[in-house]
Amino acid sequence: MAFNHLPAAMHDAFGPLSVMPVTHSVPMAKNHRFRRPTDDTGVRPGPQDVLDRLSTGQSRASRITHTEHLPPRAGRHAIWPDRIRPEVIAAIQERGIEHPWVHQATAAEHALDGDSVIIATGTASGKSLAYLAPVLSTLLDGSEAPNGRGSTALYLAPTKALAADQRRTFRELAAPLGPGIRPAVYDGDTPVEEREWVRQYANYVLTNPDMLHRGILPSHPRWASFLRALRFVVIDECHTYRGVFGSHVAQVVRRLRRLCARYGADPVFLLASATAADPGVSAERLTGLPVHEVDDDASPRGELVFALWEPPLTDLHGEQGAPVRRTATAETADLLTDLTVQGVRSVAFVRSRRGAELIAVIAQERLAEVDRSLAHRVAAYRGGYLPEERRALESALHSGELLGLAATTALELGIDVSGLDAVVIAGYPGTRASLWQQAGRAGRSGQGALAVLVARDDPLDTYLVHHPEALFRQPVESTVLDPDNPYVLAPHLCAAAAELPLTATDMDLFGPAAAGLMPQLESAKLLRRRGQSWYWTRRERAADLTDIRGGGGSPVQIVEAGTGRLLGTVDEASAHTAVHDGAVHLHQGRSYLVEHLDLEDSVALVEAASPPYSTTARDTTAISVLETDTEIPWGSGRLCYGSVEVTNQVVSFLRRRLITGEVLGESKLDLPPRTLRTRAVWWTVTEDQLDAARVNPEQLAGALHAAEHASIGMLPLFATCDRWDIGGVSVPLHPDTLLPTVFVYDGHPGGAGFAERAFRTAREWLTATREAIASCECDAGCPSCIQSPKCGNGNDPLHKRGAVRLLGELLREAPGGVTAGPGEALTTPENPDPPSSPGSANLLNPPHQADRPAP
Repeated sequence: MAFNHLPAAMHDAFGPLSVMPVTHSVPMAKNHRFRRPTDDTGVRPGPQDVLDRLSTGQSRASRITHTEHLPPRAGRHAIWPDRIRPEVIAAIQERGIEHPWVHQATAAEHALDGDSVIIATGTASGKSLAYLAPVLSTLLDGSEAPNGRGSTALYLAPTKALAADQRRTFRELAAPLGPGIRPAVYDGDTPVEEREWVRQYANYVLTNPDMLHRGILPSHPRWASFLRALRFVVIDECHTYRGVFGSHVAQVVRRLRRLCARYGADPVFLLASATAADPGVSAERLTGLPVHEVDDDASPRGELVFALWEPPLTDLHGEQGAPVRRTATAETADLLTDLTVQGVRSVAFVRSRRGAELIAVIAQERLAEVDRSLAHRVAAYRGGYLPEERRALESALHSGELLGLAATTALELGIDVSGLDAVVIAGYPGTRASLWQQAGRAGRSGQGALAVLVARDDPLDTYLVHHPEALFRQPVESTVLDPDNPYVLAPHLCAAAAELPLTATDMDLFGPAAAGLMPQLESAKLLRRRGQSWYWTRRERAADLTDIRGGGGSPVQIVEAGTGRLLGTVDEASAHTAVHDGAVHLHQGRSYLVEHLDLEDSVALVEAASPPYSTTARDTTAISVLETDTEIPWGSGRLCYGSVEVTNQVVSFLRRRLITGEVLGESKLDLPPRTLRTRAVWWTVTEDQLDAARVNPEQLAGALHAAEHASIGMLPLFATCDRWDIGGVSVPLHPDTLLPTVFVYDGHPGGAGFAERAFRTAREWLTATREAIASCECDAGCPSCIQSPKCGNGNDPLHKRGAVRLLGELLREAPGGVTAGPGEALTTPENPDPPSSPGSANLLNPPHQADRPAP
């Protein structure tokens, strides 16, 4: 039967969905997982056949909780706008593309009309060609100017790997057009001797927001001829620009627009995104300009089989005696091994660098037991590798030398890995947009594909594999970002003043909060006013005031103590949790132990080792309310949103046995505390509510703590974040509210919009939280419902039944009118104005949260 409430974005990407019963009649073969398939015809097996092989045997079959079959879809053609030069159309046809899809032609038409446009269609729908056709045509026109560079274009990618991949695509497409088209990558890996040539002669420059922020804009006089001729700015994979990173990029884009105007240019912005709700609204917040929306995907699609996979319970017991499921890491490593043995070209997407390394190592070891040559056909791919290592892996994947890859999201973002048969996703990636983006990496040549989501042992993943409607019926999220965050805006105002003196006319460009920040920047002696302009007054570079990735500080270099060899880097904000003394660090499949973390010199010294465990940092957190912007009655309690200060300290780390996750021991650490001013949502409960919920004083701390953990785990279903972007605190009697209180806060200075989204969707969010706890099959709480992997208190105390009763009572009294649609201003009857941004006395040196994603 067909779903009746399928979001339009998924109709566009895959056509109508049909729910198929999960049946497995393939007999279990002895050692099936470690034998080669017997089919030697050279014909690729269909995705259902591959899934049947993976699930052979009752123990494997029972792990599949749901299978979704997405049938193939035919494409709809159009013709290119007649303003695109015939040479460009001929070059496209040489690539085997006779006619464009309808959405490609529509987007190109907007671009040639001088209108900014966002293309929000499915993976492998040809978004690149939609913007490359008008860009190439315009560059070819510009090549006929006397200086050979009458028109230029700038391409922004969120990762270096994507920019390098897009240069290959661009060069291949532009090859028949002659020397007038000159693409070049300009990033941190570009040799110094090549950079001057790029500035003077390249007319299509591929870079990333970091290099634009730190390298191009501060040196704009050297880029004057390029900026003067700038006609198009391409922002690829723009759905990744969310939260604090997206807010920074929005301000970098505004600085670019300001400098272009200084040189007489007014470029058109061409944005490409995965399917998302309200892509035009998100694009307008990112660029500050009106943006047309093209989201009707007319491309064809091969069959996709999508399986939801839950690892089994083990005989082990975790913290507080809770049952433990087999880890998603171990399960994914098994699946990647099986797929490689079958000759199925696959990518396993993993949320952390450490996880990618572990999966590759485990798969290599198991493959070596079957055939030593197979072990070399699986590798890890993640950020933090040296440039030459990344390029070698990309080349091996393109050539087919590699059959399997365990990758972080660095490989999610548009890199062309045509020919993949299967994708395994180790844990829900945080948003439905990312889930479909990763699933779409397979089947890019039109063939059928298999996608498998392996659930981690946490509330959201467990909820999703047992509530498939949340993935297949709910609309894709909107992108959450806040360019007016003062912690984001203030350093960019300083950077803009260093590029060109700021004037009152610039305030509208940078947003409504800009004018109010100028007196603070003057008082801090960062800017000086002379006449009607503000000037940067310091000797240091203003662009160095902030790291747009949100890490802050200097990257910590990971150095092998015995040889002095640089292995890689980790951002300063993650150092306390990732490379503390005694931490296990993985690089290129090899294990290292951290001997010493020197925060002053930003160096972590490591030595090669092979410990039989991994490490997990533990911390403590306290929170105080700075300002309540919005509050509404929630029964006799209150639901609030405002500014808070969080004090966090890493105090110890756990050693966990590889594969099983069993805790082997805990070691103390002596690291300094960190403070964070951010935004939070919190709710209070009264004695009457506790009595109605039958939560007595002995149960109160555990009930609040359990509700806090589960609500953090479920928030990513309602905001474009994951649990590592947010934190929480629960207190039986908080000194600022004088009531039992649960806080959930953004893990970034000034906030990232996630807590605000939680306030807007509080009723739906807490309803899903209660459902996730109540439906879990455990007795007293486990990692699938109320235990957290980052709890500083060792998941003690927790009271599962108390949390269910307490949330049930809150929801019984839930007020109306709390929610708002994506992108709408937050209003309530008592508060007709949207909440304001928090003030701060330390905008340019914000503290960092210690609880960061694993690097």
